[in-house]
Amino acid sequence: MNSKLSILIFLLTFVVAACQNKTANWTHFRGSNMDGHAEVEKAPLHWSEADNVVWKVAVKGQGWSSPVVFGNQIWLTSAEEDGTQFYVCCYNLDSGELLLEKTLFTAEEPQRIHSTNSYATPTPCIEQGKVYVHYGTFGTACIDTKSFDVLWKREDLKCDHMQGPASSPILYKNMLIVHLEGTKDPYVVALDRNTGETIWKSVRPKEIYDPLEPVYRKSYQTPIVINVNGKELLISNSAYMCFAHDVNTGEVIWTITYGFDSTVSQPLYWNGLVFVNSGWIFEDNKPYFTRQYAIDPTGTGDVTETHVKWMYEDEVPQIPTPVIVDGKMYMAHDRGMVTCLETMTGNPVWKEELKGNFNASPIYAAGNIYFMSVKGECTIIKPGDTFQKVAENDLDEIVKATPAFVGDKMIIRSDKNLYLIK
Repeated sequence: MNSKLSILIFLLTFVVAACQNKTANWTHFRGSNMDGHAEVEKAPLHWSEADNVVWKVAVKGQGWSSPVVFGNQIWLTSAEEDGTQFYVCCYNLDSGELLLEKTLFTAEEPQRIHSTNSYATPTPCIEQGKVYVHYGTFGTACIDTKSFDVLWKREDLKCDHMQGPASSPILYKNMLIVHLEGTKDPYVVALDRNTGETIWKSVRPKEIYDPLEPVYRKSYQTPIVINVNGKELLISNSAYMCFAHDVNTGEVIWTITYGFDSTVSQPLYWNGLVFVNSGWIFEDNKPYFTRQYAIDPTGTGDVTETHVKWMYEDEVPQIPTPVIVDGKMYMAHDRGMVTCLETMTGNPVWKEELKGNFNASPIYAAGNIYFMSVKGECTIIKPGDTFQKVAENDLDEIVKATPAFVGDKMIIRSDKNLYLIK
């Protein structure tokens, strides 16, 4: 009995530690599961510059990348506004102490970027002992989170972004997967996360992309990996088309064509459907707009006519990624309109206009959804069949990064500072 009891206590301790570990880390863009869900039981509801700020520290340079967290470390990327230097920064979670500020890459004649972008927009990803940072064509690196040594670098993954880098890297199995989709030969590449060596590279089909004007080949999205009937698929909503790759080989399994460019919003996966964003759509005599597609991911080949379950195009965001909660999709349009859709049908449930414009993606945390505007105004709502506002908060700084949640705290990166809110 004593032996069995000891084993039971050990197992319970292991489970509790694992659960605590999941709530203590924020490993990718939009969270450890990349679904916009914070696995926390409590989250801040009220704050300002004067209230409930545990600490506030200045961040060197400029960057719109979101913070990632592992253990007691927060990691960020940043860059000079002119794109000549690219930084990585590490902070102590409890105190805000700057633990590392290092220049990783330099550029004598950097590419131009869009006026609303930065040279450090891709969000890092992190795991036990290693953090991976990506600045698009300007460089990719892996850093030891204990010694701060650079374990490997790649500066040969080139891309003419046209408007600057924005796609965030993701970790899957032994791979670091990055998208470099610019105006010529756009591609996705899987790197060995331990060495940085290329495992596979998939270039978009030249017979389709070469006839397009260069401006219509560019993409800035961050992919996800899903499992469909035992197949591990990388969902990549690129310019012009969405691709589902075999994530282990890079082979293209299926595609859908929407015909337009500048995809930014990350794909979603829920209840057997994939949800992808088309990027900007330009039609004669009509203001540019964006479409959201729901796709059955079980097909092969070109599934545009057979596996699209619904399409919605009214006030769909181009930059912010929606979040799905209890069968409903909540999306904040770049210009402020929030729409709630029935996820399986695409039917609208309600609409409500919020203050300001939005780049950051909404996050579901502790029973509420957080919408952070570019001006630093955060509207918190309760998900449901009607619009239910819980609180409003304001930092009065520019915020384009998506916030992170760990434990009972919230981490916000503005244009100048990093905040820990409780």
